[in-house]
Amino acid sequence: MKDAKVLVVEDEENVRRLIAAYLEREGFDVIAAADGHDALDAFRRAQPDLVILDLMLPGVDGWEVCRRIRSGYDTPVIMLTARGEELDRIKGFELGADDYITKPFSPRELVLRVRAVLRRVGEDGGRNPERLRFPGLEIDRVRRTCRAGGRPVELTRREFDLLWFMAASRGRALEREELLMQLWGYDYAGDPRTIDVHVTRLRDKLEKHGWKYLHTVWGVGYKFEPVEARDRAE
Repeated sequence: MKDAKVLVVEDEENVRRLIAAYLEREGFDVIAAADGHDALDAFRRAQPDLVILDLMLPGVDGWEVCRRIRSGYDTPVIMLTARGEELDRIKGFELGADDYITKPFSPRELVLRVRAVLRRVGEDGGRNPERLRFPGLEIDRVRRTCRAGGRPVELTRREFDLLWFMAASRGRALEREELLMQLWGYDYAGDPRTIDVHVTRLRDKLEKHGWKYLHTVWGVGYKFEPVEARDRAE
């Protein structure tokens, strides 16, 4: 299992390097950014498991970075700032921050906070195979729950199993026969187009929040790939 990926957003180079060094020493995969624009680009490219976010950034500040992340993702965010006022902490938590650390801070404590937040979301030390998270979508196999756009989605047993298998196979074109085998087993003798009905129902339930997940692969079947609705060609 690969190490958890952490995006460190901090404009002070010495602080940024210090945080990165401590996290890498503890086995984390670190991506660094020095301002808000770079942070958002790095976030989209790397899809980190957690973000350490300084609030006082040049260009796009940390508040706005957090707001944009929260508009489509559930990625944990730890806010890092020289400010210690209660109102700033409240604002951070209202934006969806998972924790808040005030400078000066202990790097060892920061590492412990990172591990604690990852444990709370079920991703201590890496991606948890029992939970899949995508832009605007979270699927929990243990609890058999699904949330889209931050809201619970009611799925039948077959719908949940189909969604989990497709999401776990992200980006791969899946034939109808393979999907049928996953849901009903080798002995299923029904119409392969049954899958089309289930996919259509899933689309109706999931794709109301600006993201498209289930795509038709003509002549093959379907694939799961999160795409913003305005960028979707199909």
